[in-house]
Amino acid sequence: MPGTGRRSTRSRVNSSKHANANDDDDDDVSLRRRPNLRRRGARNDSSIRIFNVDLKIILVLSVVAFFAILFLIYNLINPVQQAQMPRVVTPFPAPKLMDLPQFQGEHKESLYWGTYRPHVYLGIRARTPRSLIAGLMWIGIKDDIYLMRHFCQDSDGLSQYGWTHHDGRNFGHQVIVDQDVSLATSFLKSKGEDSGYGGDWAVRIDVQSQKSKENSEELLRSAHLFFYLADEDGNALTVGEDSSGIHKNSLLASGSRMDVGSWQLHLKSLVDSEVHYSGFKTPHIHNLSDLVQENLGMQVRKYGRLQLSDASDDSPNILVFQISAKIPFKADIAFISGTGLESSRLEERVSSLTGTSLTSQLEEKQRGFDSKFEKIFNLADKVDSQSVVAGKAAMGNLLGGIGYFFGQSKIALPRDMNVVSDDNSILYWPAELYTAVPSRPFFPRGFLWDEGFHQLLIWRWDTSISLDIIGHWLDLMNIDGWIPREQILGAEALSKVPNEFVAQLPTNGNPPTLFLVLRDLVHGLKKNKFTAAESDEISSFLKQAYVRLEAWFQWFNTTQSGKETGTYYWHGRDHTTARELNPKTLSSGLDDYPRASHPSEDERHLDLRCWMLLAADCMHSISELFEKENNFGKEYDTTVKLLSDFEILNQMHYDNAYGAYFDFGNHTEKVRLRWKEMMEGHNYPTREFLREVLESPKLRLVPHIGYVSLFPFMGRIIPADSWILEKQLDLISNRSILWTDFGLRSLAKTSSVYMKRNTEHDPPYWRGPIWMNMNYMILSSLHHYSREDGPYREKARTIYDDLRGNLIRNVVQNYYKTGFLWEQYDQKNGKGKGARVFTGWTSLVLLIMAEAYP
Repeated sequence: MPGTGRRSTRSRVNSSKHANANDDDDDDVSLRRRPNLRRRGARNDSSIRIFNVDLKIILVLSVVAFFAILFLIYNLINPVQQAQMPRVVTPFPAPKLMDLPQFQGEHKESLYWGTYRPHVYLGIRARTPRSLIAGLMWIGIKDDIYLMRHFCQDSDGLSQYGWTHHDGRNFGHQVIVDQDVSLATSFLKSKGEDSGYGGDWAVRIDVQSQKSKENSEELLRSAHLFFYLADEDGNALTVGEDSSGIHKNSLLASGSRMDVGSWQLHLKSLVDSEVHYSGFKTPHIHNLSDLVQENLGMQVRKYGRLQLSDASDDSPNILVFQISAKIPFKADIAFISGTGLESSRLEERVSSLTGTSLTSQLEEKQRGFDSKFEKIFNLADKVDSQSVVAGKAAMGNLLGGIGYFFGQSKIALPRDMNVVSDDNSILYWPAELYTAVPSRPFFPRGFLWDEGFHQLLIWRWDTSISLDIIGHWLDLMNIDGWIPREQILGAEALSKVPNEFVAQLPTNGNPPTLFLVLRDLVHGLKKNKFTAAESDEISSFLKQAYVRLEAWFQWFNTTQSGKETGTYYWHGRDHTTARELNPKTLSSGLDDYPRASHPSEDERHLDLRCWMLLAADCMHSISELFEKENNFGKEYDTTVKLLSDFEILNQMHYDNAYGAYFDFGNHTEKVRLRWKEMMEGHNYPTREFLREVLESPKLRLVPHIGYVSLFPFMGRIIPADSWILEKQLDLISNRSILWTDFGLRSLAKTSSVYMKRNTEHDPPYWRGPIWMNMNYMILSSLHHYSREDGPYREKARTIYDDLRGNLIRNVVQNYYKTGFLWEQYDQKNGKGKGARVFTGWTSLVLLIMAEAYP
């Protein structure tokens, strides 16, 4: 939304370098694309102050009491560990959300297996730290060069891939188009009385030619698939007795694990297929494609054959099976668990997950997806059939992009901390994360600021899955209430991120977007929108989550507040940089969006003020829901009243001359980047692109109209009868400022830094392009004001209808032209930009189609 300002102090692909994503060497199949990371931002210091001195004292005492109680609880629970662990890597001292009964038993087992490896084209694993994992590779041909496909990467140049349907639990269907070949991969889970824990699963790979049938030679060429199993625990896998040669049916492999018991892997194909294998023993599963390519290379050099060696290391924990056949063909692969009892029904179970039985089950699951999709989003009378197809792909890809990760975050520490480390970092505790990812090729890991937007869709589809994901994120909280905003957990995730972007800064956060989802859930409870079972789950979750949410709120409130009462600013901006036109505000999620030219403690960031209003309002609503009578519940009400005070907001952030809301800070508009000759440290002059300030900055409003300017509008703080509301509507609808035929641009054409590079290497990111998450929030408020009594109701409705139509039309047209949803869209021509296969928050277009807003 798919997060990062987007992702690099949220390590993320620096979108400024997305344009160069295809610079990898396609000729070397062993090379994997290194992502261009993009950044996210930071946070820091203070607490909200109330005008009345007595209230101020109460607030301070309540905050002190809150953390004092936490300190005492933790020291009573585990004083030894407390003494040994630095505070930043000390877990939050409260019961974990994932220990709730609702996440155990049937729920936990039902989600055990899944397509939880979104960074590969097809990857299966269990939700356990060290799993049996499966996946698919194949050999593609581009410009007469053989290329191994495994990890999702732009340099592969696939014209299409992604889940067209996925229910998040038992079924998914994906279409991959690689040059002149298409591979349709389907996934199905089944649980029978003989199954081991988590049940059985099957994969169908349907290989077809994209060439015309008139070209018979092309239709007869072979395709080479490589399906593998790897045991992360190192357990030995056994090759089936007839695992090489030409077979219609064969037992490929077998083994045993503590979680699923004895298991078998079977292959069934309706055409003759040649099967070869290789076995490897290695703990480094993330470089499996390299091992396969080395094996194939040796075979080609020795025998001139493109086939695996039919040999294995001793006690291999990885088995790779090469399935070669003439195109077109289908291969069904069935994983059968709980086979240790020599069940007489084994062949029947294999048959039920292959052939015609599998066909009928897949068709039934697809009908079920379509039916559920229509029931939830009800698009039939709202958009055309092409939009419905794109909407299903958005939902399917978002659910199919849910991953499971396990590992330890790397935390960067201040230089003055007494920690023994080569790079002054320390590891977080080992943790698991179940999360949707923004983009399978670019950002196949968890991003905190994106996740709130993801869950706006997922909770509507499956509330239990959504709560499970939110619970995993909140369980990552440390004792201070901080959550690392980018999660790079495990060797596979780390292999996609350059080392310099791995460490997370404990002073940095991201917008608390999970409150967007929690607000929806609380409102739904109050309006009886859920079933009794769903209501019970949500209520028990919120009760247990409350103390963590309090700590999260207080972390923001005590580390990101400004000098004035009720003000906040994103801490962590670089006030010493000489290389950035406008120092980035990565923690805000809006990276290079222009803020005050000279970062200082005097800043007031409008967007953070509005995020804090959302968080306080949500906490107040939860308090009311459970009738919590404590100082914190009262504090949230006071904070909401302060931050929603229209007069105070206008005094601090409104500019009458522009009719717009702005940040406040130490600022000058007379800043530029220019080439300078430098002699330092060199015997010869060098040219560097450096910042030049042409006048002294002063404290003032920062005159850049864009997404940040509209946060009070998005937060619905502006009264429906206020003339200032009309000013906001004028800004939105003005073609010379924000309006385009494809959506609202992120920064006004009138801004002095509109579409300007921030450094020599960083092209504009949030300085013009169209982003779906902000457009969704703006559209949501337009929808709100179009239904409120007031003089601007009809004007809001007209703008809403036009903007909604533009957004839907452009995203759908791009989807049909390119096969993908994109990270952002060009404000001049509407073309997709940045990361492609960016389902993430771009999938919010589905909620726009459905007119589903809070």
